[in-house]
Amino acid sequence: MSLQLDGNVALVTASSGGLGKASAEVFAREDANVVVNGRDRDALDATVAELDDLGDGRVVGVQGDLTEADDIENLVETTLDEFGGLDHLVTSAGGPPSGPFLEMEDEDWYHAFDLLVMSVVRLVREAADPLQADGGGTIVNITSRSVKEAIDSLVLSNSVRMSVIGLEKTLSSELAPEVRANAVLPGPHETTRIQDLVEQAVDRGEYDSYEEGLEARGEGIPLERIGEPTELGEVVAFLSSPRASYLNGVAVPIDGGAGASNL
Repeated sequence: MSLQLDGNVALVTASSGGLGKASAEVFAREDANVVVNGRDRDALDATVAELDDLGDGRVVGVQGDLTEADDIENLVETTLDEFGGLDHLVTSAGGPPSGPFLEMEDEDWYHAFDLLVMSVVRLVREAADPLQADGGGTIVNITSRSVKEAIDSLVLSNSVRMSVIGLEKTLSSELAPEVRANAVLPGPHETTRIQDLVEQAVDRGEYDSYEEGLEARGEGIPLERIGEPTELGEVVAFLSSPRASYLNGVAVPIDGGAGASNL
């Protein structure tokens, strides 16, 4: 099924790896023009080279730190300079440090807020006008299942990411009808970070093989496995597409049914 995204312009942050990259990949396969972003120039260049041949659109990499307001301004301006407009904004960011409440200092809280919340605030502020132009566009915020159920030793993520959901719900009203705003709430997916953690556990002798370690990560999930990053990317692209034209202000868990929350 075509998502009717060919020729559209999508900006995906934190997309030189992980779930952001998986989302950018689906946009590229759907023949959209894609702007990818990351702090590491080498990783960013590798991502551009990997995605650029997947579809008929162009892929452009813009280096930048999402905690820096000037970098965010440059990211949106470069997108507009390269493609003349913006149809879809996908916000993603790396996770804050793990640990219990009493181990977190003020600077940890401020950094987490800058990374997870202010990055979205600044991105939407810069992108609002072009998103509302020419028939309107979409915003999808990649957050975490922690907004529905607190996860042990992730006090920063549990607390701060909920602000993004409040913002997304507000934007779904204030920017409508030109712009639809939605969110996805990932559970565990086989990203590079998960791969590294499993490989480290194998090296410590906790598992006999990578496959065994990965299978253990799926315990407690009704589908008996963790997700493939592209499975999340496909939902992000769907929410951005005309196929989801009446979905607005929703937050979709993508966790294989692992969550126990009714809402």
